[in-house]
Amino acid sequence: MTAQPAASPAGWGEPRSRTVTWHDPRRVAAGMAGRTGLEFLQAFVDGELPGPPIAGLLGFRMASIAPGEVVFGCTPDESTYNPIGAVHGGLVCTLLDSVMGCAVHSLLPAGVGYTSIEISVRYLRPLQADGNEIIATGRVVKPGRRVSFAEGEVRDTGGKLVATGATSCLVFPLPG
Repeated sequence: MTAQPAASPAGWGEPRSRTVTWHDPRRVAAGMAGRTGLEFLQAFVDGELPGPPIAGLLGFRMASIAPGEVVFGCTPDESTYNPIGAVHGGLVCTLLDSVMGCAVHSLLPAGVGYTSIEISVRYLRPLQADGNEIIATGRVVKPGRRVSFAEGEVRDTGGKLVATGATSCLVFPLPG
């Protein structure tokens, strides 16, 4: 894509903007100290810790958490549109990566972290930014000491399946 010119042509209409705020991610990560994965994630739900920057950027909200299962909500807006006028698949992929990874995290003991090592996403229908929330659910299908596996799904407000995903997460001891 090319950079936009300094002045927009009159036919483009008025430009829109969005403000994103977040808290220091190092302080958020420091909130993991001494907490199990479930306790750490519950601290977000309870408002004890601010959400990570990606949550503010993309509008993710952790709706519920249980061992091995996490639910996020997200209300896409037109700032997430791709060039053909639909919500970009990257938002849905990032939402699935986050919810499946958090499901894995919910089963980890204190001092243990994870990172995604593989993700697959199947898109089943396009999304429009219609002001309605989409719901993503991630579930662990096989926990492991070195690698854990999870699946996820994204549904629109009518309950229609928008996308499904699967991931493998590397599990490792955190430094320090």
